[in-house]
Amino acid sequence: MRPELLNPLFAEVEALKGVGAGIAKPLARLGLERVVDVLFHLSTGTVTRTRLDRLDDGVPGDHVAIVVTPIEYRQNGSRGPLRVQAVDLAGDYLSLTYFGARTGYARKLLPLGEPKLISGKLELYGQERQIVHPDQILAPDDQIALREAIYPLSEGLTARRLGQLAEQAIGRAPELPEWIEPGLLAAKGWPGWRVGIATAHHTPDDALARERIAYDEVFANQLALMLVRASSRKRRGTPLTGDGRHRDALRLPYAPTGAQRRVMAEIEGDMAQPTPMVRLLQGDVGSGKTLVALEAMLIAVEAGAQAALLAPTEILARQHFANLQAMMSGLPVRIAILTGRDKGRVREATLMGLADGSIDMLIGTHAIFQEAVAYKKLGLAVVDEQHRFGVAQRMLLTAKAERPPHLLVMTATPIPRTLTLTNYGEMDVSRIDEMPPGRTPVETSVVAGDRLDEVIAGLGRHIEGGGQAFWVCPLVEESEIADRSAAEARAAALRSRFGDRIGLVHGRMKGPDKDAVMLAFQQGALSVLVATTVIEVGVDVPNASLIVIEDAERFGLAQLHQLRGRVGRGAERSVCLLLRGNSLSETARARLATMKNSTDGFFIAEEDLRLRGAGELLGTRQSGEARFRLATAEQIVALTPTAHDDARLLVDRDGGLDGDRGRAARLALYLFERDAGVALLRSG
Repeated sequence: MRPELLNPLFAEVEALKGVGAGIAKPLARLGLERVVDVLFHLSTGTVTRTRLDRLDDGVPGDHVAIVVTPIEYRQNGSRGPLRVQAVDLAGDYLSLTYFGARTGYARKLLPLGEPKLISGKLELYGQERQIVHPDQILAPDDQIALREAIYPLSEGLTARRLGQLAEQAIGRAPELPEWIEPGLLAAKGWPGWRVGIATAHHTPDDALARERIAYDEVFANQLALMLVRASSRKRRGTPLTGDGRHRDALRLPYAPTGAQRRVMAEIEGDMAQPTPMVRLLQGDVGSGKTLVALEAMLIAVEAGAQAALLAPTEILARQHFANLQAMMSGLPVRIAILTGRDKGRVREATLMGLADGSIDMLIGTHAIFQEAVAYKKLGLAVVDEQHRFGVAQRMLLTAKAERPPHLLVMTATPIPRTLTLTNYGEMDVSRIDEMPPGRTPVETSVVAGDRLDEVIAGLGRHIEGGGQAFWVCPLVEESEIADRSAAEARAAALRSRFGDRIGLVHGRMKGPDKDAVMLAFQQGALSVLVATTVIEVGVDVPNASLIVIEDAERFGLAQLHQLRGRVGRGAERSVCLLLRGNSLSETARARLATMKNSTDGFFIAEEDLRLRGAGELLGTRQSGEARFRLATAEQIVALTPTAHDDARLLVDRDGGLDGDRGRAARLALYLFERDAGVALLRSG
């Protein structure tokens, strides 16, 4: 239960003076529904105004405050901009300009003949002085702040009003005991948390205050992950020790690499313990994580338990199912698949088999942890492409067992250490850093977009020789529909040249239609698969030895590396063509050069972090995770190692949540809504 001390911050936003239904709506559009949301909605800067008596004293580009009198409305048609002509005390003209839906609103705020104190950025429009969308319109004798914080706003909300609400929220914030280790606090010179949050609102450029409150949030996140880890280690699971009979009978495509054998030994050792395993398996594209997962699942089956593998997409789930079936051919292991598409008798038979134990292994999408799914004895849960799932989804899966099952999560996207700590800090980490035999290096070339005709001609020669190819369409915008349109246009252009040998898949296709196209491509009935990034994860077609990535500069390095991993899976020489636009930024050039010169996924991940910054990387991997509201992505990267060490000191040296510092840290967990860690520790 949340401590009473924090209750004033977690009241509904209507508890703030002056917040009624009218202002609650624009606040809700910003996600500000509680007092704490307003407190954590930080200003992005300040505006300094110059108070003028005459327009002639103003400097274009400055923010000014001046009394003017509206004398005329000018507007071309109902949709054109509204220009309110006004004059200052000396009779000089100023145009107050409004666009869009606010033109009617402006007439009410600026009635003709009534002097108003207005503020905004003074600009020149030709020879005419203007202010576009004044930020404040007051009575002439009102006081106006000459220095004011700037906040992210929504329609119907002013910075002044939001600043007033922030002041109320700060007033409700209690003094809290210190949770940062004293030596660290002194070394950093940080203020207390309450002073820090108030200063961040009043003086947004105060670096120490902003760093302090960002650190608090990062620290709470690290401590919560550590508590989850401690809780899982306290809970009693079921030791699983296999006798090797199924693993020895596997039909493997190659002898395991040294890295695979090392990781398998780590997993086997974990699963033999009564403490449930919680392990992250990182491996580059094609490094053989699926084989490691299969070995782990067979340990569970050999020990008389069930295993489940959760995949992020139906395509990947069905591919895993087919591959595992092939590798286990002849083994007395019963394997089934369950996705959202499975209905009726097939679904009921699978659910019955899981409940009575006649199914040993289940492969599927999120459908495998829905309420209706019950296991007789779930001993191991494997989660593929972990960054697509949140902690809550992972806990839903592990909750399916009477005792906590062992948990193995996998990612084919190598992750820099800091981001690993941020998102997976409660896990032990294993890395497969060696490629299996038979994986041919992919030759990567960067090709200018004006050579598109040459690329298409080369594609024609490739498929005439019996080869297959992927053609990945660009990220048009953050819109699945727009990406689909780009893919459809490219597929149509290629079909006009090569006929019905061209297939198309995108994210908005129905599952059966998508699977039918994928199957046709895998079986060789299609020569080219045009796709959006739906093929980024896991699609395995060994005969496909060419991939063209259109407008490659629009993709991040990690995503380019994932896409390139769709080829190089067979014995043929494989080629990746990065088709670039004609105008490239320096960052884009560096990104494409990295792709051309390296195939090392771990190196590429570090370069991705360096070139793009942490924002986009964290954004991708935070889906489903607790979000950060005070810490920027760059602050998360910079502060996480320190916060990790500080949280470790608290848990190992300072008595955890039961010591003096721990009781303060408990407040931080509730304040930043990472209190699931407290609940887990209590239940453990």
